[in-house]
Amino acid sequence: MRSSIEIHLTTVRIAAAVCAFALGGCIETRFESPIGDNIETCDSGWKGLWVDGPDAVFYVNDACELIVLDPPEKPGPLKQIHVPVNYVHAGGKDYVVIADTAVKGLADVKPPHGITPVPEKSYFFARYQLRGDRLEMYQVDSERTAKLVVDGKLDGTVDKTQNELHVYVRGTRAKMLEMVRTQPIFDDKPVELTRSKQTLDEYDKSQAADVSAGKAR
Repeated sequence: MRSSIEIHLTTVRIAAAVCAFALGGCIETRFESPIGDNIETCDSGWKGLWVDGPDAVFYVNDACELIVLDPPEKPGPLKQIHVPVNYVHAGGKDYVVIADTAVKGLADVKPPHGITPVPEKSYFFARYQLRGDRLEMYQVDSERTAKLVVDGKLDGTVDKTQNELHVYVRGTRAKMLEMVRTQPIFDDKPVELTRSKQTLDEYDKSQAADVSAGKAR
């Protein structure tokens, strides 16, 4: 099973999982530093309501804030949780960076596994590509990244059991930038999202209607 952050970053249901740590086994990769120094807080191409299949995943408002939407189980407004996201553009590729401290409103985020002393922050990465109203998200391949650590191509630690894989990659911002440029740490196939034509208000009302209809049945 993938960690909640990875699930959100690749948007296998951000609302249900940018987090919900799965019970049982966990596969995750965290990084000591963000990617390089040229980090931005907005990519205007992300603005709008993004969906994965029939479910809304997240909304990026006019202020470039990424809002995770949690549909209500009973009549009422959507639960909206702001998750600070950073963007990096380097070498013709685009990346999203989220600090583990940024998602504490979504899940019980534990410190990096087995790392002493415990760092104040660690980071999750994904690579993305915008194609008009389609967003392709490439998450970190933890198995592949673990092998790069074991082979000495990346500095870090790997802790693997039957059901769990915890990878921690050490390095400065410059090292992280070099890594994403030179090492194949991301999945080969993306998860694809589509920008909805609904506004956030329209989506909120449609969810409320679905909840009411379900209650009536």
